[in-house]
Amino acid sequence: MPAIKGEVIGDVPGQGGCGVENAVRVTSVSGITLSQASTMNCKTAKALNSWVSGSAMPTIGKKGGGLSSLKVAAHYVCRTRNHKRGARLSEHARGNAIDISAFQLANGDALTVSDDWGGGKRGRIMKQLHASACGPFGTVLGPKSDRYHQNHFHLDTASYRGGPYCK
Repeated sequence: MPAIKGEVIGDVPGQGGCGVENAVRVTSVSGITLSQASTMNCKTAKALNSWVSGSAMPTIGKKGGGLSSLKVAAHYVCRTRNHKRGARLSEHARGNAIDISAFQLANGDALTVSDDWGGGKRGRIMKQLHASACGPFGTVLGPKSDRYHQNHFHLDTASYRGGPYCK
């Protein structure tokens, strides 16, 4: 059984620097379903699979019967950072990014970035999920980064000379 399920869709053309080379449309990673088929490049699909299998599943463990799916808030879209006019292109515009807003559990419960980021056990789990994405992904943004990421984790595979940027 392949760890990453979906389909190869090839090059996705885009205007003004947008587009994805050798894109894939991912439906699940490590047996965990994505709430919507998500277009990305292979590097991002592999990073997502690595993070889900190596960190998200073990962090959530048996809570609520275990992790069953990821709520995808955004994937490939030709746009600027934070949808601001004149801003640089978002990593979403290159197929390098995916936004996750919730972790669906087998019993129907969900851990959501917007509701569970605070204190307590659920908050600790969310903070651990956020921290563990730093490494598989080059950029990890969440509620502490800015007002644009209050309700989701932005995960992308951009490379930086100084190492991953996680906030």
